[in-house]
Amino acid sequence: MSVLVTEEPFDPLEAVLTHQRNLSESFGGTAIFIGTMRDFGDAGEVRSMVLEHYPAMTGQHLQRISDEARERWGIIDTLIVHRVGRLEPSDPIVVVAAWAAHRAEAFAACRYLIEELKSRAPFWKKETLSEGERWVEHNTPG
Repeated sequence: MSVLVTEEPFDPLEAVLTHQRNLSESFGGTAIFIGTMRDFGDAGEVRSMVLEHYPAMTGQHLQRISDEARERWGIIDTLIVHRVGRLEPSDPIVVVAAWAAHRAEAFAACRYLIEELKSRAPFWKKETLSEGERWVEHNTPG
């Protein structure tokens, strides 16, 4: 289980492949979700975004979500990489991956990771719109 919260840009596929190369167990399925910054939101066109978090809590929340997925589906491993700081449209924000003996467990765990991350992890978004800035009050539904 690996969790990384970073202000640095990252290549989501490279992060997954690097992590996968270090797995010691064999696996039959890998499921991956990559989230990127949209140039639109509930309030219209989004020019940029600042994503803030509470470092003392964020890593613990993400690790707990990973542990829950492993217990629930018996998966081999997980990866969560999440970006914070200033983002531009099309920048990767998050990658989650799950490795399992079979695809069904990998898909289920991957979906669980991103849905729980979106609803439970302490991240706050401030969007820059053409009309000014606004804090996002809630995440969009999956």
